[in-house]
Amino acid sequence: MNQENIYNNRLALYKKVEAVSQLPWYYIAAVDQYERNIRSARRDLPKANGLTGIYFSKEKWSGIINPDYDDTNPITIELFGGFGIDGNGDGKAERLNDEDVLATFVDYILQYGVDKDNFKIGLWNYYKRDKTVGIIMGKAAIYRHFGRLNLDSHAFPVPLSSNHSYRSTWGDARGWGGKRIHEGTDIFADYSVPVRATSYGIIEMKGWNRYGGWRIGIRDINNNYHYFAHLSGFSKDLKVGSIVEPGMLIGGVGSSGYGPPGTSGKFPPHLHYGMYKDNGYTEWSFDPYAHLRLWEQQERLRRQQK
Repeated sequence: MNQENIYNNRLALYKKVEAVSQLPWYYIAAVDQYERNIRSARRDLPKANGLTGIYFSKEKWSGIINPDYDDTNPITIELFGGFGIDGNGDGKAERLNDEDVLATFVDYILQYGVDKDNFKIGLWNYYKRDKTVGIIMGKAAIYRHFGRLNLDSHAFPVPLSSNHSYRSTWGDARGWGGKRIHEGTDIFADYSVPVRATSYGIIEMKGWNRYGGWRIGIRDINNNYHYFAHLSGFSKDLKVGSIVEPGMLIGGVGSSGYGPPGTSGKFPPHLHYGMYKDNGYTEWSFDPYAHLRLWEQQERLRRQQK
């Protein structure tokens, strides 16, 4: 099955569950995508193989005191305090069945309600982590805005026609403000060269930082956080919570930072581009250089094909 068919089948399943539960499909999609992402980033969780990504351990599904962790009987699972329910009406609650998994998670959320505020309460009680709730709500906003799941394309952060250069600088030593490593790639370009969003996402942070100057942080649907720093300014009307797409103007190249708000000119103009991954417990930086090279190549190829 190709990726487009997977997206279509997945969306059809979300909307089927929505029709029964009244929980908006984009909330279901956001939780499912969040869990799919953390399963791909962690070694203590199995990778997602089916249409759905939500994971239940055997103990959680069947009930921790259930003598049979492979139990599929909805009655005995409920008796032992397990989560699993029958979502497709076949009389079995199967932990690896896509419909049963989604129905089970939605059944938990329905204890709180289907509106935004109660959904957030349900999420917090399930995950016990504020950042997880925020990430899922951001994903839901992205899916709702675009109305589809296929949001995988990317753009290079500055126009290909601009005079720019970059190399892998992740991990290099930095001294200003204390000893630290460079968590990103520097793309050198002229002042005010347009800076563009590299992915579909939602703005989580915008403002000043003594190190990064004027900067923007964007979270994509894959739990990646894209960090743009040392900007000369921001695109008009851009704010925390704004939805962006690849190639959308978000600011300009500058040399802001290394001091209080407004400090600029302490280094040549460039864009600091960083990437961070959240795995449900913590967030860490990783080298974005390979991704930048790939996105640059992909964008050049698209232009040649036009």
